[in-house]
Formats: sequence, structure tokens, C-alpha cells
Amino acid sequence: MFLLGGLDLLLGGGSTVYGVLFLPVCALTALWVRKGDLLTAPVVVPIGFAVGLLPVIDGDAGFLGKLMSLVAALATQAPWLYAGTLIAGVTALARRVVRAARRRAMRKHMAG
Repeated sequence: MFLLGGLDLLLGGGSTVYGVLFLPVCALTALWVRKGDLLTAPVVVPIGFAVGLLPVIDGDAGFLGKLMSLVAALATQAPWLYAGTLIAGVTALARRVVRAARRRAMRKHMAG
């Protein structure tokens, strides 16, 4: 996400580009995460979103200025953040349900 934030900055800093690029990253994160860590996918994508905003925000007043710019950017980009988190959560949940169904079927097959 940090690299995508830098790319967004090079493309003119349009927040829509960053948000659109964030959505497939969320889906890929939920698909690539290890089976044992499926529940962490919806937690890490908002952190990645915030880290990716660092190159895009403009705060000139030192640390507090950057922090306030980050908070403002997170507030204005909330729909993208929520959509990406929902995508990651639904994808991870679907993977978990499929995994549980396979385990159940395997147990039935072994017992039967």
C-alpha cells in the first residue's frame, strides 16, 4: 500500500485512484493469507491503508501536522476503507467456511 500511495502521488495525488487500487489489494490479501491467519485479514487491511496514505498526505507542521493530515485523510477516505475491509472480511469468512466444510466432509468420509 505504501508503494501504491507513492504511485498515487506520482499520478497527481487523486484519492480516487488510491481507493480503487486499495480494493483489489484487500481481496488479494484475504486470498493470500495463511489458513491459520484468516481472521487477521480484515484487521491488517486498514493498517495497510493508513500506511499507504503516508506518502500522499501533506502536513508541513512536523509530526503533529502529519498526524492531523493522516487523521483527516482517513476520515475523508472512510468509504474506501470500509469497502476494502468488508471485501477482506467477506473473502476471509468465505475461505473459512469452505475450509470447515471440507474438514467436515473429510471426517464423514473417514468415518463412513
